[in-house]
Amino acid sequence: MKKIVVFMMMTGLLFAVEWVRDFDTAMQSAAKTDKTVMVMVVSQTCRWCKKMKHRTLEDERVESRLKQFISVQVMRDDATVMKQFPKVHGVPTIFFVRPDGSVVQEVVGYFNVGDFLSYIADVEKITATPQ
Repeated sequence: MKKIVVFMMMTGLLFAVEWVRDFDTAMQSAAKTDKTVMVMVVSQTCRWCKKMKHRTLEDERVESRLKQFISVQVMRDDATVMKQFPKVHGVPTIFFVRPDGSVVQEVVGYFNVGDFLSYIADVEKITATPQ
């Protein structure tokens, strides 16, 4: 039993989404690495944001696919960051952003694992082709 628990803990560590602490740091890192940034816009009281983060983004299939992106969470009421994006009509909203700041894809609302994986696939196709 202990071996199973240790394995599950280690597996979780292998796939956990690494969240960058702020948007500016994420964009600086993207510029250096030429990676796409996944920006998750949330609010403090949003229960769908919490569900998205814990049910969808913590799924190991999603986590492993998100390794190729730089992930950052921003608060909807952060006017400095939010002015860089199209108007947010609801949370959670996820923007996939190129290092130059252009939005590749916008995902609004809660999505289950299967649906979110299809959005990731779309972003992968778009970002694989030159601008």
